[in-house]
Amino acid sequence: MPASPSTARAINDRLALRLLQQEGPLTAGRLKQLTGLSRPTVADLVERLTASGLIEVVGESGEQRRGPNAKLYGIVAERAQLAALDVRTEGVAVVVSDLLGRVLAEASVPIDDDAGTGPAVEQAVTLVERAAKEAGADRLHTVGIGTPGLIDPASGELRDSSGLPAWHRRLVAALQERLPEARFSVENETNLAALAEQRDGAARDRDTFVLLWLGMGIGAALVLDGALRRGASGGAGEIGFLPVPGTAGLPSATGCDGGFHSLAAAGAIAALAAEHGVTATAAAHEPHAAALVRAAVRRTAVVREASGGVRREVPAEGGPAASRTYPDPAIPRTRPDPAADRFLDVLADRVALGAAAVVSVLDPGCVVLAGEIGRAGGDTLARRVQDRLARLSPLPTEVRPSALGGGAVLRGALLTARDRAQDDLFAPRRTS
Repeated sequence: MPASPSTARAINDRLALRLLQQEGPLTAGRLKQLTGLSRPTVADLVERLTASGLIEVVGESGEQRRGPNAKLYGIVAERAQLAALDVRTEGVAVVVSDLLGRVLAEASVPIDDDAGTGPAVEQAVTLVERAAKEAGADRLHTVGIGTPGLIDPASGELRDSSGLPAWHRRLVAALQERLPEARFSVENETNLAALAEQRDGAARDRDTFVLLWLGMGIGAALVLDGALRRGASGGAGEIGFLPVPGTAGLPSATGCDGGFHSLAAAGAIAALAAEHGVTATAAAHEPHAAALVRAAVRRTAVVREASGGVRREVPAEGGPAASRTYPDPAIPRTRPDPAADRFLDVLADRVALGAAAVVSVLDPGCVVLAGEIGRAGGDTLARRVQDRLARLSPLPTEVRPSALGGGAVLRGALLTARDRAQDDLFAPRRTS
């Protein structure tokens, strides 16, 4: 059945708003071209959206034309302020932005292991309130929260987990009490990192991929046909429990020791580095294993004389002299550290075991290595894992490092908050 006039108007308004979000300010003429709508229809929707306070004139087009320049319309970024939180076991980071995602304030606070539940929650809530005040936000429209652990798909709440601090579960309730007008969205950190990589990072060109999170724990996020898949209980991607060769036992329903976690999580990697004599100074607020992997990557790099060589003319038989570049003896060369090289090889073997199991079931075509250890390994670890996958599986799979670094979870939380706020603000209003 054809849409009613009110439904058609709502569809056209949402289309125009999405285009303004993606493309930035546009003229009415450009909106007509991009939407395929008639000039009167575009004029009507521009008038409606302006009257509702969703768009405004932000300038004029620079085109040379007869008469006045065309007006440029853009989304009113100040219509709503948003917040995103990255909740870690050791602290909280927060970003406050406008409706277009422009950052207005950001802050973080470490939370000690021995801090009580109440003081830890108060530190985190105070941080959010202070950031909102710094951003000039009288109220927050939507708050996106990224956290370790399982999210119940029915309630959207963080499920009980013995591996997480008690203040994690209390935090959301405390924020809801202090920010009663805000809408809240809670999502697993690995899933948010995958959404960020899909929109702005390493998987921008992929509709189907798997993000493998390598950090204190192990996890995966599954994006299939453009959609994030959470599973029936919210546990899709809990590959720390995956039984794999090379462990001393098997995982259980209450613990992932003996599963893939025992091979590729931070503790196992630190022990592997010690076996190979790889050492590094621990960096603040990241697993020591990440510093060890980063140090190993540096030690396996070879200095090549790209432009520092000596060019010499070499006679050629029956033709002109050829020009060749020889290494400049004045430029020192380094050789890969064999121990670091072996450490990265074994680490890649381990990561590839878990990745191969996921690939054999989902055939994603692409695996993104994220988390503190995935980022530390970068291209070097990604190449080695890809080589091993090619031997373990007949399914062609590209392995890429994260492109967003340590900000992937926070970026994913902000994107989720922005999408949900826009869904609410851009929704058609019922008229009596």
